[in-house]
Amino acid sequence: MRHLMGERPWQRLIDTAYPRSHPAGATLLRQGEPGTHVLALRQGVAKVLLGERGGGLTLLAFRGPGELLGEVAVLDDGVRSASVVAITPCAVSVLDSTAFLRLAAEQELYPVFTRYALGRLRESDSARGGGDVTARLATALLHLADMSEEPSPDASTARELALTRNELAQHLGVSRNTVTTALAELAPARVRAGRGRVHIGDLRVLRRLAGPGRDTAPGAV
Repeated sequence: MRHLMGERPWQRLIDTAYPRSHPAGATLLRQGEPGTHVLALRQGVAKVLLGERGGGLTLLAFRGPGELLGEVAVLDDGVRSASVVAITPCAVSVLDSTAFLRLAAEQELYPVFTRYALGRLRESDSARGGGDVTARLATALLHLADMSEEPSPDASTARELALTRNELAQHLGVSRNTVTTALAELAPARVRAGRGRVHIGDLRVLRRLAGPGRDTAPGAV
Protein backbone atom coordinates (compact mmCIF):
# COMPACT_ATOMS: atom_id res chain seq x y z
CA MET A 1 0.00 0.00 0.00
CA ARG A 2 2.80 2.42 0.82
CA HIS A 3 4.20 2.29 -2.71
CA LEU A 4 0.70 2.81 -4.19
CA MET A 5 -0.14 5.73 -1.91
CA GLY A 6 3.20 7.48 -2.26
CA GLU A 7 5.45 8.67 0.53
CA ARG A 8 3.61 11.89 1.34
CA PRO A 9 0.13 10.37 1.94
CA TRP A 10 1.68 7.42 3.77
CA GLN A 11 3.62 9.75 6.07
CA ARG A 12 0.47 11.81 6.61
CA LEU A 13 -1.31 8.65 7.72
CA ILE A 14 1.54 7.74 10.08
CA ASP A 15 1.67 11.26 11.52
CA THR A 16 -2.10 11.26 12.12
CA ALA A 17 -2.09 7.87 13.86
CA TYR A 18 -0.58 6.78 17.16
CA PRO A 19 2.13 4.11 17.46
CA ARG A 20 1.79 0.74 19.11
CA SER A 21 4.09 -2.27 19.43
CA HIS A 22 3.10 -5.93 19.61
CA PRO A 23 5.13 -9.07 20.40
CA ALA A 24 5.17 -12.10 18.15
CA GLY A 25 1.98 -14.10 18.63
CA ALA A 26 -0.19 -11.09 19.51
CA THR A 27 -3.55 -10.69 17.77
CA LEU A 28 -3.59 -7.37 15.94
CA LEU A 29 -7.13 -7.64 14.56
CA ARG A 30 -9.81 -10.17 15.46
CA GLN A 31 -12.29 -11.78 13.08
CA GLY A 32 -15.91 -10.76 13.69
CA GLU A 33 -15.12 -7.50 15.48
CA PRO A 34 -16.34 -4.18 14.04
CA GLY A 35 -14.05 -2.11 11.84
CA THR A 36 -13.33 0.69 14.28
CA HIS A 37 -9.76 1.40 13.15
CA VAL A 38 -7.03 0.70 10.61
CA LEU A 39 -3.45 -0.40 11.23
CA ALA A 40 -0.47 0.70 9.18
CA LEU A 41 2.22 -1.95 9.54
CA ARG A 42 5.56 -0.16 9.86
CA GLN A 43 7.77 -3.03 10.94
CA GLY A 44 7.42 -6.78 11.33
CA VAL A 45 5.39 -9.50 9.64
CA ALA A 46 1.85 -10.71 10.34
CA LYS A 47 -0.31 -13.58 9.15
CA VAL A 48 -3.96 -13.36 8.10
CA LEU A 49 -6.05 -16.23 9.47
CA LEU A 50 -9.61 -17.23 8.63
CA GLY A 51 -11.50 -18.98 11.42
CA GLU A 52 -13.66 -21.81 10.08
CA ARG A 53 -17.02 -22.90 11.52
CA GLY A 54 -15.51 -26.15 12.74
CA GLY A 55 -12.93 -24.28 14.78
CA GLY A 56 -9.99 -24.67 12.41
CA LEU A 57 -7.83 -21.87 11.07
CA THR A 58 -6.82 -21.29 7.46
CA LEU A 59 -3.77 -19.21 6.59
CA LEU A 60 -4.78 -16.68 3.93
CA ALA A 61 -1.71 -14.47 3.54
CA PHE A 62 1.32 -12.82 5.06
CA ARG A 63 1.60 -9.05 5.42
CA GLY A 64 4.78 -7.02 5.79
CA PRO A 65 5.97 -3.44 6.28
CA GLY A 66 4.12 -0.82 4.27
CA GLU A 67 0.80 -2.69 4.34
CA LEU A 68 -2.57 -1.55 5.64
CA LEU A 69 -4.51 -3.92 7.88
CA GLY A 70 -8.23 -3.81 8.52
CA GLU A 71 -9.14 -1.15 5.98
CA VAL A 72 -11.83 -3.25 4.25
CA ALA A 73 -14.04 -3.46 7.35
CA VAL A 74 -13.73 0.32 7.75
CA LEU A 75 -14.45 1.10 4.10
CA ASP A 76 -17.58 -1.07 3.96
CA ASP A 77 -18.65 -0.33 7.56
CA GLY A 78 -18.62 -4.04 8.34
CA VAL A 79 -16.85 -6.51 10.60
CA ARG A 80 -13.42 -8.09 10.32
CA SER A 81 -13.53 -11.00 7.87
CA ALA A 82 -10.33 -12.54 9.27
CA SER A 83 -7.88 -12.21 12.14
CA VAL A 84 -4.37 -10.79 11.87
CA VAL A 85 -1.66 -12.19 14.16
CA ALA A 86 1.95 -11.01 14.49
CA ILE A 87 4.53 -13.65 13.54
CA THR A 88 7.43 -11.37 14.51
CA PRO A 89 7.46 -8.32 16.80
CA CYS A 90 5.39 -5.69 14.98
CA ALA A 91 5.26 -1.91 15.07
CA VAL A 92 1.98 -0.42 13.84
CA SER A 93 0.27 2.95 13.64
CA VAL A 94 -3.38 2.96 14.69
CA LEU A 95 -5.87 5.29 12.99
CA ASP A 96 -9.53 5.36 14.00
CA SER A 97 -12.13 4.88 11.27
CA THR A 98 -13.32 8.51 11.20
CA ALA A 99 -9.82 9.90 10.78
CA PHE A 100 -8.97 7.23 8.20
CA LEU A 101 -12.02 7.98 6.05
CA ARG A 102 -11.36 11.71 6.28
CA LEU A 103 -7.74 11.19 5.20
CA ALA A 104 -8.85 8.93 2.35
CA ALA A 105 -11.20 11.62 1.06
CA GLU A 106 -8.69 14.46 1.44
CA GLN A 107 -5.92 12.54 -0.32
CA GLU A 108 -8.26 11.01 -2.94
CA LEU A 109 -7.16 7.52 -2.00
CA TYR A 110 -10.26 5.49 -2.96
CA PRO A 111 -8.88 4.50 -6.40
CA VAL A 112 -5.68 3.44 -4.63
CA PHE A 113 -7.65 1.20 -2.28
CA THR A 114 -9.30 -0.45 -5.28
CA ARG A 115 -5.91 -1.12 -6.88
CA TYR A 116 -4.63 -2.44 -3.56
CA ALA A 117 -7.56 -4.86 -3.22
CA LEU A 118 -7.12 -6.10 -6.79
CA GLY A 119 -3.41 -6.56 -6.23
CA ARG A 120 -4.12 -8.75 -3.23
CA LEU A 121 -6.46 -10.89 -5.34
CA ARG A 122 -3.76 -11.31 -7.97
CA GLU A 123 -1.01 -12.30 -5.54
CA SER A 124 1.32 -14.88 -6.95
CA ASP A 125 0.93 -18.53 -6.01
CA SER A 126 4.64 -19.17 -6.54
CA ALA A 127 5.09 -20.62 -3.03
CA ARG A 128 2.81 -23.47 -4.16
CA GLY A 129 4.36 -23.67 -7.59
CA GLY A 130 6.04 -27.03 -7.17
CA GLY A 131 9.66 -28.05 -7.01
CA ASP A 132 11.80 -29.07 -4.06
CA VAL A 133 9.79 -28.55 -0.87
CA THR A 134 12.84 -28.06 1.35
CA ALA A 135 14.17 -25.26 -0.86
CA ARG A 136 10.72 -23.65 -1.04
CA LEU A 137 10.33 -23.85 2.72
CA ALA A 138 13.78 -22.34 3.22
CA THR A 139 12.88 -19.55 0.80
CA ALA A 140 9.59 -18.79 2.58
CA LEU A 141 11.19 -18.72 6.03
CA LEU A 142 14.06 -16.59 4.78
CA HIS A 143 11.71 -14.10 3.14
CA LEU A 144 9.59 -13.76 6.27
CA ALA A 145 12.67 -13.33 8.45
CA ASP A 146 14.10 -10.68 6.12
CA MET A 147 10.79 -8.79 6.05
CA SER A 148 10.87 -8.45 9.81
CA GLU A 149 13.48 -5.70 9.24
CA GLU A 150 15.57 -6.68 12.23
CA PRO A 151 19.19 -5.53 12.17
CA SER A 152 21.77 -7.35 10.02
CA PRO A 153 19.50 -9.58 7.91
CA ASP A 154 22.53 -11.15 6.25
CA ALA A 155 24.18 -12.19 9.50
CA SER A 156 23.62 -15.46 11.31
CA THR A 157 21.33 -13.78 13.85
CA ALA A 158 18.59 -16.07 15.17
CA ARG A 159 14.97 -15.31 14.39
CA GLU A 160 11.72 -16.68 15.74
CA LEU A 161 8.45 -16.76 13.80
CA ALA A 162 5.03 -17.41 15.34
CA LEU A 163 4.06 -20.06 12.78
CA THR A 164 2.76 -23.61 13.01
CA ARG A 165 3.54 -26.61 10.83
CA ASN A 166 -0.05 -26.56 9.57
CA GLU A 167 0.26 -22.93 8.47
CA LEU A 168 3.50 -23.63 6.63
CA ALA A 169 1.83 -26.61 4.95
CA GLN A 170 -1.09 -24.43 3.83
CA HIS A 171 1.30 -21.79 2.51
CA LEU A 172 3.32 -24.30 0.48
CA GLY A 173 0.35 -26.41 -0.58
CA VAL A 174 1.74 -29.63 0.91
CA SER A 175 0.93 -31.92 3.83
CA ARG A 176 1.95 -31.30 7.42
CA ASN A 177 4.10 -34.44 7.35
CA THR A 178 5.93 -33.12 4.29
CA VAL A 179 6.67 -29.88 6.14
CA THR A 180 7.92 -31.84 9.16
CA THR A 181 10.33 -33.75 6.90
CA ALA A 182 11.50 -30.55 5.22
CA LEU A 183 12.08 -28.86 8.59
CA ALA A 184 14.31 -31.76 9.60
CA GLU A 185 16.33 -31.24 6.41
CA LEU A 186 16.90 -27.61 7.44
CA ALA A 187 18.71 -28.71 10.59
CA PRO A 188 22.08 -27.31 9.36
CA ALA A 189 20.49 -23.84 9.68
CA ARG A 190 19.33 -24.78 13.19
CA VAL A 191 15.68 -24.54 12.15
CA ARG A 192 13.27 -26.17 14.57
CA ALA A 193 9.53 -25.99 15.16
CA GLY A 194 7.42 -26.46 18.25
CA ARG A 195 4.59 -24.93 20.30
CA GLY A 196 3.44 -22.61 17.52
CA ARG A 197 6.91 -21.22 16.83
CA VAL A 198 9.57 -21.74 14.18
CA HIS A 199 13.07 -20.88 15.31
CA ILE A 200 15.79 -20.07 12.77
CA GLY A 201 19.25 -20.32 14.26
CA ASP A 202 21.42 -19.31 11.30
CA LEU A 203 20.07 -17.16 8.48
CA ARG A 204 23.30 -17.38 6.50
CA VAL A 205 23.08 -21.17 6.27
CA LEU A 206 19.36 -20.97 5.54
CA ARG A 207 20.12 -18.66 2.62
CA ARG A 208 22.46 -21.30 1.18
CA LEU A 209 19.87 -24.03 1.64
CA ALA A 210 17.28 -21.94 -0.21
CA GLY A 211 19.53 -22.22 -3.27
CA PRO A 212 20.55 -19.78 -6.01
CA GLY A 213 17.93 -17.30 -7.14
CA ARG A 214 15.84 -17.82 -4.02
CA ASP A 215 16.87 -14.81 -1.95
CA THR A 216 13.32 -13.53 -2.20
CA ALA A 217 9.99 -15.30 -2.42
CA PRO A 218 7.51 -13.59 -4.77
CA GLY A 219 4.01 -14.12 -3.54
CA ALA A 220 5.05 -14.83 0.03
CA VAL A 221 3.16 -11.75 1.18
